[in-house]
Amino acid sequence: MKNGILVLLAAISLGSGIASAADPKMDVFKGKLFAPNIILEHQAELNLNKQQFTAIRNAVVEVQGNMAGFEWDLREAYLKLMAELDKVPIDEKRVLEYASAAMLAENEVKKQQMLMLIRLRNLLTDEQIEFLQSAQQR
Repeated sequence: MKNGILVLLAAISLGSGIASAADPKMDVFKGKLFAPNIILEHQAELNLNKQQFTAIRNAVVEVQGNMAGFEWDLREAYLKLMAELDKVPIDEKRVLEYASAAMLAENEVKKQQMLMLIRLRNLLTDEQIEFLQSAQQR
């Protein structure tokens, strides 16, 4: 059962990303929002100044810290959900309660990710945004 939960949690965490690096066609925010790893990958070409670099770092650290609590809530809800699904008969009300808690936590994680991406975009100049847009087209 623990291996199944770990696989489920891994799948959830992979699926909860806002921008999909694996399949650019699925990235609905392509050219509009930029993940921190993309910004840092092109740091030299973007010519980030010290204030931008520090602000980007702080935005990422702050939002990741906020997400940690929601990720724990998500994990706890899914563990409870999986335990309920092992019971016979399955308590529908309880399963739906845990599923609802998990979905709320997952939604909060996604909101935090979106907040971070918006903050990062707002820290970039128009020229930097244009560069990242063109870099994504390559």
